[in-house]
Amino acid sequence: MSNEDIKHDDQNLVPGRRKFLNTAALAGLAGAGLSVGLSSCKQEAAPPAAAPAGAPAAPAAAAHGAAGDLNLHPAPGQLDTYYGVWSGGHSGEVRVLGLPSGREIKRVPTFNIDCMSGWGITNESKAIIGTKADGSLKYKTGDTHHIHGSYVDGTYDGKYFFVNDKIHGRIARIRGDIFECDKITEIPNIQGFHGIFPDKRDPVDQAINHTTRVFCGNEFHIPHPNDGRDADDPTKYKTLFTCVDSETMEVRWQCRVDGNMDLVATSYNGRLAAANQYNTEGGAKYEDMMSAEKDACVFFDVGRIEKAIKDGKFVTIGDSKVPVVDGTKEANKDPKTALTCYVPVPKNPHGVNASPDGKYFICSGKLSPTATVIELTKVEEFLDGKLDDVNKSIVAEVEIGLGPLHTTFDGRGNAFTTLFLDSQIVKWNIDAAIKFHAGDKNVKYVVDRIDVHYQPGHISTDMGETKEAGGQFLAVGCKFSKDRFLPVGPLHPENEQLIDIRGEKMVMLADHPVYPEPHDFVIVKRDKIKTRQVFNVDDFPNAVKDAKDSGVFREGNKVTVKLVSQAPAYSLRDFKLKKGDEVTIILTNLDKVEDLTHGFAIPKYDINFIVNPQETKSVTFKADKPGVYWCYCTHFCHALHLEMRTRMIVEK
Repeated sequence: MSNEDIKHDDQNLVPGRRKFLNTAALAGLAGAGLSVGLSSCKQEAAPPAAAPAGAPAAPAAAAHGAAGDLNLHPAPGQLDTYYGVWSGGHSGEVRVLGLPSGREIKRVPTFNIDCMSGWGITNESKAIIGTKADGSLKYKTGDTHHIHGSYVDGTYDGKYFFVNDKIHGRIARIRGDIFECDKITEIPNIQGFHGIFPDKRDPVDQAINHTTRVFCGNEFHIPHPNDGRDADDPTKYKTLFTCVDSETMEVRWQCRVDGNMDLVATSYNGRLAAANQYNTEGGAKYEDMMSAEKDACVFFDVGRIEKAIKDGKFVTIGDSKVPVVDGTKEANKDPKTALTCYVPVPKNPHGVNASPDGKYFICSGKLSPTATVIELTKVEEFLDGKLDDVNKSIVAEVEIGLGPLHTTFDGRGNAFTTLFLDSQIVKWNIDAAIKFHAGDKNVKYVVDRIDVHYQPGHISTDMGETKEAGGQFLAVGCKFSKDRFLPVGPLHPENEQLIDIRGEKMVMLADHPVYPEPHDFVIVKRDKIKTRQVFNVDDFPNAVKDAKDSGVFREGNKVTVKLVSQAPAYSLRDFKLKKGDEVTIILTNLDKVEDLTHGFAIPKYDINFIVNPQETKSVTFKADKPGVYWCYCTHFCHALHLEMRTRMIVEK
């Protein structure tokens, strides 16, 4: 190791982090027999090498100028110009950021329990999350990965955001008007639910130009049914691509495929959905999942699938009533009747993304230093019997760097791909890559590279997954932060970085530490989101609309306590219960002032929740501890906030 590869880090001498991370990653792959395809990357199209790790990404003056132009640091009272809607990873939540400032505005509890809001504690939230027969939550954990918004005419409409739960195979819907979860559906017959994407237009009725379905990829293959049979026979393992109705959130259908699915993309005309695939080998062990040089991007002809179901050409699995069609290669040899087609791409691809012009899907190689550009009209031609070889849909397969993962776009013909092993983002031109692939070796398709810190994963530009891609800035999520922030012990934050992409050269703007581990995110223009600042009391069937309707209502040992909150008091000064009562407290916030939220906490009973203006929530519990319990407002609401209390008296 040379002296230039060693630097001081406080009291210790440590290897340069870029060299250490890349060397360790490559060594691990080589140890698994995977060095082929990663040992070199041709440089015909590469620009001059990026600055070494630790060097500034751009002159300070340029960075500050760009920050000012983009309103990176809004003045007090000034609003951000974009919403960023983020997954929360294994926190199980969704996060809302203002961009480009990076200010966290809200955490949306989804698959998790949230002590502040009472999500997972109130009856209403438990009904959404799902409960066991005894009323306890069916699951207390979640793992959100990918989040995407609903569309109208190829762009976000701000109505819904959909997010997956990888652990338990669930999909949740977040309402864009209140940024709260209103539906969760558990998908049958799957494990490892990973990628999702809404359709952008109805695949059957072209007059419907908005989201009607959400498509769900299935990462882990399992026996069908998964009841203990065939556990030792991986040849019987399959995965299912799932279609969920965006309004009812019910599962419409599933399609069995070969291989494991990673992410999902949809075409702008509505006909096609796709998932990039790894483990087309069908291996059940690590080393068996990476032996082939080619995997696939599997395309689904949604209209044909739904016609097959209408014609009764489906089966069901186990106790599930969901129709399942056969999308395996063996069952779809004739393109003119095929429900699916498999486009070969190298190697363990990670990510498939649709270009804003609607022409291409791009898959990244991960274990190959390449990006594959697939022309969608040619896929359609193959499915219509007008193209003799599906490989002809591949219009470019070019080398861009080590460990390519995810791609986003600027709307000017350029793609931006994260390079996990190189710890870089590479900017490359799609048309130039197509020309290079066609034989013009003088074309320079790589436009720029920039170092990020460290090991980037997901990436998104402003409106980059719509036909309105803005090309102003991008955010990138880095899996490691190392020396970027104050040390807080063994668990490091993630590092998310903001980059100006308006010019030919990318300019680093900011680092943001984030609580582990977010994954995907979308960046939405502020004017696409129309929020409600106060609820409508009539939306809640059990609302207590007038303080005079408050009281304690008993039927045997079942007791309902009806309360309203109006700053700075609850409508009952106290209420009495008997030991052993099954109690339901219904609380309505009758305040109509924006931002006047109340809380309700009961000591020793493990109850805490909030009610926003004109909202109603309820909790149910057993009064099993005699005594006096001061129920108090947890959310600051008034100068007399500390005095806002009521006594719950439990008699023996």
